[in-house]
Amino acid sequence: MTDRPRALPVRAGIPPFDAARLDALMEAAGLDVVLATSKHNVQYLLGGYRFFMFDYMDATGLSRYLPMVVYRRGAAEATAYVGNSNERFEAELGAFWLSDLHLDTRGTLDATARGIDCVRALAGDTARIGIEVGFLPTDAYRALREALPDAPITDATVVLERLRAIKRPDELAALAYASDMVVEAMGATFAAMRPGDTKHDLVTRLRREQVARDLTFEFCLVTAGRSHNRAPSRQPIEVGDVVSLDSGGNFRGYLGDLCRMGIVGAPDAELVDALAAIEAIQMAARNAIRPGAPGGDVEAAARHACGPLDGAELEFVVHGMGLVTHEAPRLMDKAPVPYPAADREHPLEPGMVVSIETTWKHRRGFIKLEDTLAVTASGFEAYGDSGRGWNMPSGT
Repeated sequence: MTDRPRALPVRAGIPPFDAARLDALMEAAGLDVVLATSKHNVQYLLGGYRFFMFDYMDATGLSRYLPMVVYRRGAAEATAYVGNSNERFEAELGAFWLSDLHLDTRGTLDATARGIDCVRALAGDTARIGIEVGFLPTDAYRALREALPDAPITDATVVLERLRAIKRPDELAALAYASDMVVEAMGATFAAMRPGDTKHDLVTRLRREQVARDLTFEFCLVTAGRSHNRAPSRQPIEVGDVVSLDSGGNFRGYLGDLCRMGIVGAPDAELVDALAAIEAIQMAARNAIRPGAPGGDVEAAARHACGPLDGAELEFVVHGMGLVTHEAPRLMDKAPVPYPAADREHPLEPGMVVSIETTWKHRRGFIKLEDTLAVTASGFEAYGDSGRGWNMPSGT
């Protein structure tokens, strides 16, 4: 089993992120203060910290947990954190690099009131504030707007995404571990499947296998037989059925998201050739991944490799990976998750991580491979790179 990576050590007073990079991004966006409220960006700015009590769900009473990191451009040492009252226990254990802690909130409005106090203390009543529009509740936004009517408020989602685009070594280690463990769990699930198992049975087994490897199970899209339906169900698996497992499991918030293929029995020549065709597209896309190459080259290479299968029902997607699936670099504007291809013309950089996935809705079933690759100084490194052929039950 792959060694479990160590967490990033907490160093009092030292930001665990590139503060100079954040300052430059904020200056370019015309921001004085960023108010981060998403779990992933709070975690990033706190160096991996994620409050255990609300890791699964945010609702509490009639409101919800709303953590906030308040960052003033050029003053990283003054960064403030607003959290739940029970996070005082974490503070006692030295979980925070920063010292300006406001751990006395229980819902959205008292958290926002503390956040407003922090903004005023750091930058005054007219500071240009960046928020995460998709991650700030309506009541919190209204309170912020009413308390600081002269402060321009704009969306800082892209600013914070850009900050996370280049992964630190500890982030790369977490992504590698998550990817390795997802694929290892899939291998164990394929090895144990038997005729008569249902799709629900497969997902239940996969969940157990991921949890046993210290992952948080997030989802599994599963197909069986000739059906292209990817929801878990009571559909039984029969001898000769094609099975796909496309699953996400995270380690400390970093997502391993890969797809592997299995079959109950042994693949015939048609299936061997079909998966080989998918593999050829994936390899063409991989070979376009190198530092300095325009991000759009990855999709272009895959499209070129699809040529021999013209007319087949194929789909290729490339997207960034990290704390969020489909984060920067954003290389396609026709991906299933809609966003502009802001990085298509920009060069890939070492430390970026991308997922490439090729799907064929074949007459024999749903055939897909999804791989995770980190850009390195000399090319790329593949994470979770085993099990890419036809996986069969043990004893087959």
